[in-house]
Amino acid sequence: MNLRSALVLCAAIFALHAQQQPARTSSQTMKQLVRGTEYAAASMMPQATLTAEHMLWEGGNAFDAIVAGQAVLGVVQPNMNGVGSDAVLLIYDAKQKKVFSLNAEGTAPKLATIEWYKTHQNGKIPVDDSLLAGTVPGVVDAWYILLSRWGTKTFAETLAPAIELAERGVPIGGTLNSAALRKYPSTARVYAPEGKRWRQGEVFRNPDLARTLRRLVEAEKQAAPQGRLAGLKAARDRFYKGDIAREMAAFSEQNGGLFRYEDFAGYAARVEEPVSIDYRGYTIYKNPSASQGPAELFALNILEGFDLKKMGLNSAEYIHTSTEAMKLAMADRETYLGDMDFIKIPYHGLLSKEYAAARRKLIDPGRASAEFRPGDVAPYAPGWDPVTRPRDVTISGAADHEGDTSYIAVVDKARNMISFTPSLHSAFGSKVVMGNLGFLLNCRGDYYSLVPGHANALEPGKRPRSTLQGTLVLKDGNPFLITGSPGGDDQCMRTMQTFLNIVEFGMNMQQAIEAPRWATRSFPASPFPHTMYPGDLSLEGRIPESVRAELERRGHKVRMSGPWSMNNSAGIMVEAETGTLSAGADPRVAALALAW
Repeated sequence: MNLRSALVLCAAIFALHAQQQPARTSSQTMKQLVRGTEYAAASMMPQATLTAEHMLWEGGNAFDAIVAGQAVLGVVQPNMNGVGSDAVLLIYDAKQKKVFSLNAEGTAPKLATIEWYKTHQNGKIPVDDSLLAGTVPGVVDAWYILLSRWGTKTFAETLAPAIELAERGVPIGGTLNSAALRKYPSTARVYAPEGKRWRQGEVFRNPDLARTLRRLVEAEKQAAPQGRLAGLKAARDRFYKGDIAREMAAFSEQNGGLFRYEDFAGYAARVEEPVSIDYRGYTIYKNPSASQGPAELFALNILEGFDLKKMGLNSAEYIHTSTEAMKLAMADRETYLGDMDFIKIPYHGLLSKEYAAARRKLIDPGRASAEFRPGDVAPYAPGWDPVTRPRDVTISGAADHEGDTSYIAVVDKARNMISFTPSLHSAFGSKVVMGNLGFLLNCRGDYYSLVPGHANALEPGKRPRSTLQGTLVLKDGNPFLITGSPGGDDQCMRTMQTFLNIVEFGMNMQQAIEAPRWATRSFPASPFPHTMYPGDLSLEGRIPESVRAELERRGHKVRMSGPWSMNNSAGIMVEAETGTLSAGADPRVAALALAW
């Protein structure tokens, strides 16, 4: 074992040990902050982080490393993400000194219309279930864009660890004991053959998935004489335009789905200009289209007008003010955000400090709101033609505000930074394995509204407004922070709290991740039927009883959660004074951060 291998092994063992130890002081963390000078990687699973780190050590850049890492993430965490996932990414290109948004959200089939669901599904989209809840997978195209535009490696090199793990197996058996995996024959064959019940730690193998990934590599090798880029394109096209696409389309048609070959062949992930705001000298970037990410910017603009540091971290005043700002931001999310190929979003007004000042006045310092209160942005968006959009808000049903997603972040020696949030949306997505291909299809389609004219209304070829998002921050034009978290509608609240813990309260990356959390569901949920829980507020159990009591006095409907139950983040900082990288990973889950 060489020195690097020994150090990586020791770091992983130490991180696991630290995860099992109680915090001893206010500055002590459950996991230790890791620092390096060359590169860093952090993700929701140790194998994915180790894969990314190994790719960096072997000379790959951040783009190569994150493709390899996320491919492995889909193998070891198949309930959360995989080849059938959608994704959003934020990218800092160190050479261009520019931030990019990569939108790999899936699209609705051309046959999917509001009228079809009203006629055939009683006006309902199946939630977390069936091909009728899916969208076209976007992850493979995200891999292609990362490697072809910025990377240096091939699919053969970056997918090799995932192929090996899928064939050799991973000890995740207990994760697979879900009754939902027995409902569909193609899924049961992979995850529950002959009704198998898995033991904790039992090794699960997925040779079908390995064969699918090998088919991409085969296409790449066949086109290799034409050059690396031609090989990458051939692999990508085999998935979206070749025999894999035809197999997905045939399976869909044979099993009641709406996907046809043209839906896959016409798909393309998008490189877009991100949106951003300045918050006390920090420039915070979010994905602009088909993402809830900008809602965090709305909330931060509102909060910038308060002295949060004086309020004190997780005081009743701080949580009350932050929660009320997030309610207002989420009301605007519901009203204005969606797929920019289908709707116009008045960002000039929504992100203006003047609009935030007007929204800030709606916060009553002594009383929690229970109303759905979107703003009128027209006066703050000159030249924007106002559109009156219908609402899709209900307090009935039991729509889930949380979701099952994953996350990986990488920074390399050149200080390229990538935040990558891949997802099946809910545990095991649609619950449908696509034929003999070995991967589950996402169920992101249950996010669409079936109210015509709504910003997120279902239309053929449209991307749903997803909960997927991450955060990328520059300070004085230089890389500063990337962070992200699973968590459905709670994602914006998680990344916002991590950011504020660092900027307002001086925490390091690990402390910022571990600090006690709050969350609200006092806005329409993303999944159908978009239930709102007026006045709802959840607190992690480490927040004092006196704070809970004061928040209830102000009218919040407080629910107490476990002391380590309301976050699962990872992140990487570039420390401004030293240029050192510091990486953190959440002790609430199996996340791991490494740096060199």
